[in-house]
Amino acid sequence: MRRLLAGSALALAAALPALAEGLTDMTATEREAFRAEVRAYLMENPEVLMEAIAVLENREQAAAIEQDKQLLAEYHDAIFNDPASWVGGNPDGDITVVEFIDYRCGYCRKAWEEVDKLVEGDGNIRFVLKEFPILGEQSVLSSRFAIAVLQLHGGEAYKQAHDALLSLRADATPEALVRVAEGMGLEPQPIMERMQAPEVTKIIEDNHKLAQTLQISGTPTFVIDGTFVRGYVPLDGMQQIVAQQRADG
Repeated sequence: MRRLLAGSALALAAALPALAEGLTDMTATEREAFRAEVRAYLMENPEVLMEAIAVLENREQAAAIEQDKQLLAEYHDAIFNDPASWVGGNPDGDITVVEFIDYRCGYCRKAWEEVDKLVEGDGNIRFVLKEFPILGEQSVLSSRFAIAVLQLHGGEAYKQAHDALLSLRADATPEALVRVAEGMGLEPQPIMERMQAPEVTKIIEDNHKLAQTLQISGTPTFVIDGTFVRGYVPLDGMQQIVAQQRADG
């Protein structure tokens, strides 16, 4: 009976444009009676609405997944093979995890150690980080610092800076970033100067443009091979997604 009612509701939804047009041929009394009949039916069978909504949500979810697949195919190299982005984990891994990150984001900080455990524990994941500062000037300064370290000192120093920025409890001021550099054993002045270089600015701008194209508006956002993960997911959830991507081939 529930299936029949749901089918009736969907048929009614599909027929609404024609019904609306037909209402114009009715008298005011007939229209009022028709509306009252429809309302009475839905009030007596509210589950029909819930089932119809569930069908609609499933269709919207399927459409969103298909759109994500098209975006991943069209912008594959920009997402996975951007030479300006840091690459860690296993460079030859069979799964690539890309993270759009803001160092001032609480959920990025929450995910940080779990993502490291995912990559290190798996051993066959290629990990890509994309600087995506969206939470104000301190976020921008942090990303500029990290990119400058990468450009001047390479990938190992970048990962060290990345970890230091995510664990930084003070405000990300220029003075604090100088202390971070000194704590890493690096000369701060060249890094601080490099932070304002056009090459650094371009990376941040390019990442923002890519995120906008991919409809990414928050952090952390992950791209795990063939799927988007928008928001924080615990370690076991990430492991399940990786396993499903491997199963899907």
